[in-house]
Amino acid sequence: MGRISQPLRERSLDYASLGDTVLVARAKAGDRHALEALCVRHAPRVERLARHLLRDPEDARDAAQDALAKLCVRLRQFRGEAQFSTWLHRLVVNTCRDAAERQRTRVHDPLPDELGVDLEHDPTRGVRITELRRELCDSLADISPEQAQVIVLKDAMGYTFEEIASAAGMPVGTAKCHAHRGRNRLRERLQQRDVA
Repeated sequence: MGRISQPLRERSLDYASLGDTVLVARAKAGDRHALEALCVRHAPRVERLARHLLRDPEDARDAAQDALAKLCVRLRQFRGEAQFSTWLHRLVVNTCRDAAERQRTRVHDPLPDELGVDLEHDPTRGVRITELRRELCDSLADISPEQAQVIVLKDAMGYTFEEIASAAGMPVGTAKCHAHRGRNRLRERLQQRDVA
């Protein structure tokens, strides 16, 4: 009787309503539905973070998929010393860092992703947005990876310095320093381009 009721209980369980802690525990115990629920829940955030950390949209999609695959393989390594979202964030950042290293070996111009504007009605706006994105990506690529990471997480993703410090494994003061120095370098680079 116990063998029959266990699968029925798992199928009738609303995994979407369970918290990360419960899903992680169940997934580590071999519950594939819990692992799937974790992936589905966190996939949008993983994809957003990858898009902000990598210049190329295709590389970002690949890195997001790679990070989710690593989640499935490495979940047993999660010890629960930090929140699951913090552990996953670090996994995504490391995956994107590896992808960026591979990206540096290739020479290409990033393709503009969806601009979110109707180019038929305002083609100049689309061109300006594409140029601004390219300049920003180029400028981010020219500052240190740590500064770029903190700036993207703080200014684009809205993380607090405490969250960034926890995810990146650095003191809060270091994260603030990276943000300050990185913003100054970006400002200088963008002003130089305006003058030229």
